[in-house]
Amino acid sequence: MNHAGHDHGHNHGDAATSQRQVLRTFWLIAVFMVVEAVGGWWSGSLTLIADAGHMLTDSGALALAWFAARAMQRPSDANRSYGHDRFSVLAALVNGLGLIAIVLWIAGEAIHRLVVPEVIRAVPMLVIAISGFVVNSGAFLMLHGADRDNLNIRAALLHVLGDILASLAAVAAATIIIFRPSWTFVDPILSVVAGALILRNAIVLVRRSWDVLMEATPEDVNVAEIADTLEALEGVADIHHLHAWSLVPGKPLITLHAQVAAGYAPDAVLGRLKQALAERFHIDHSTIQMEGACADHAVHDHSPGLSDRDSHVGHVHRHGHAHDDDHEHTHNLKLAVAQ
Repeated sequence: MNHAGHDHGHNHGDAATSQRQVLRTFWLIAVFMVVEAVGGWWSGSLTLIADAGHMLTDSGALALAWFAARAMQRPSDANRSYGHDRFSVLAALVNGLGLIAIVLWIAGEAIHRLVVPEVIRAVPMLVIAISGFVVNSGAFLMLHGADRDNLNIRAALLHVLGDILASLAAVAAATIIIFRPSWTFVDPILSVVAGALILRNAIVLVRRSWDVLMEATPEDVNVAEIADTLEALEGVADIHHLHAWSLVPGKPLITLHAQVAAGYAPDAVLGRLKQALAERFHIDHSTIQMEGACADHAVHDHSPGLSDRDSHVGHVHRHGHAHDDDHEHTHNLKLAVAQ
């Protein structure tokens, strides 16, 4: 059986399904956004207006998620050898920043409403808020079946989750005002509470997106553990210059230098290294330089170009000296080229 072909077809089918779910959710959110904006203006509810504004960013987030999913299907080319996957990370960063901007706007408007209260029509507000909760819950369920490893899908889920919280806040505010008409202050207060819950998720999303774009070590990758494991393999004398990052969340990449012990065939050692990375750490994309001895030019231990991953004590780099990766390396001995 051609497993590769089967996996490719399965992944393509999952991607197409995710795109359809994102597109359907986009139209559902976009249509109700207009309803909620008009209803919030008519009823005088800041919570509804804030939720409508949030749904506007949701529409943009979903449009970006759909466009990113389409872009990710484009093949790699000479200019973008890794393809277009990173577009999804960039879009997720924009989505997170948009969420933060909306929360700040809600906070500013809430302060104004507390100083200058406005008349609120509680009954229409309650009807629209309940409708918004139903619509947003349906949108969340639609997106929940999409690819949640994708940062854009995760961003869209956070947006819709924020809408659900805002709708619940509007329901609570409307209910209170129906029984206590003078308590209009609960509307801006609850809008801020909903905004605070959204803000936490938005900050996490921005941080994760930023880490990927800055090629930080993935949270679930321990470079010291990887170095220890690989150095314990038969035929491996030393592991150094180990770098780990991710193309997108869930797709880790790694590069390293491996010094081969005397008397061992580099190809056999390389196979063991690749197998250990794939089976123990689920890293399928690795670039490994096999060496009889490290041939990089030595520099001082505290070179400005030295990264933490290169200088990890006792594991990632064991030579007692560092190497300047910013300059072209001249290797006097290359037993095998990374695959």
